[in-house]
Amino acid sequence: MIKKGESEMKRIALVTSGGDAPGMNAAIRAVTRLAHIKGIDVIGFERGWDGIITNTYRVLTPRSVGGIIQQGGTILYTSRSQQFRKTKGQQAAAKMLDKNKIDGLVVVGGNGSFSAAYEFSKSTNVLIVGVPATIDNDVYGTDETIGFDTAVNTALTEIDKIRDTAISHERIFIAEVMGRTRGFLATTIGLTAGAELILVPEVKTDEKKIAKRLAENTRKGKKSGIIVAAEGIGDTRKLAADIEKQTGSEVRLSILGYAQRGGSPTARSRLLANLFADKAVNLLIKERGNVIVGLQNGKITSTSLETSCKTEKKLDLDLLKLANALAT
Repeated sequence: MIKKGESEMKRIALVTSGGDAPGMNAAIRAVTRLAHIKGIDVIGFERGWDGIITNTYRVLTPRSVGGIIQQGGTILYTSRSQQFRKTKGQQAAAKMLDKNKIDGLVVVGGNGSFSAAYEFSKSTNVLIVGVPATIDNDVYGTDETIGFDTAVNTALTEIDKIRDTAISHERIFIAEVMGRTRGFLATTIGLTAGAELILVPEVKTDEKKIAKRLAENTRKGKKSGIIVAAEGIGDTRKLAADIEKQTGSEVRLSILGYAQRGGSPTARSRLLANLFADKAVNLLIKERGNVIVGLQNGKITSTSLETSCKTEKKLDLDLLKLANALAT
């Protein structure tokens, strides 16, 4: 374990935690290769925090991470650990890191993973650096997360197809996208899909306003429409039925689901994975830990793990206003 006054990082570990995101493998590849260039050994714990507790890992080398940059998911697998939420689990994990002589830990994940990492930092002296990879794009300290662009494009491709059917049948479609508590994904998808309405958890859903907006669209000559809704707004099946009753229009629901998490990462998601990995490795070499890396105003930066976990990233509501204006 690295001690104050020492400067050499000898061995680091990687873990992917929480929901998978396209580009996680690209991040694993980049961290491994950049660390090896600096003479640092890398191991990857499997199945998230559980892998650290059970000491289940694989040695990562430049060759073992070859051919994965284009793959979705994570070769290290991921899970949400119940054991790690308990003090005993974190203490067990700390002992395993010490046993394996780990100097630094790179956590690839989202808000939940970083919250766990922050709590874990109180049980270990190992330097922790978070690499934000989540399709939700809700991590404070970065304008964009690995996987977000891919998820947006995956959903956009499907909604473009749904639009064809909506026009052909003169129907309204509700396209439900992921986002249990935040509307970053729905907002960007809705804006770029040209949706007539975007519904997000941050803004209370008003069925009367929705019906009024759809009625106005009908008067303007619109015979079909797309509503993009984050899953966290409530029961979209009931919403579709209620809108149909209130407007007299045919309304159909299409739930895009977990397809948004999969698939080959876009160039944008791969680029961020490489840039974030480079920053993470350099921070560890400089013996800086308990931070997350991110993109802010076009630059790769870092934010303290505590600040990231305790600060809510705000949704830009002006984007919803822009989308409404463009949907007239």
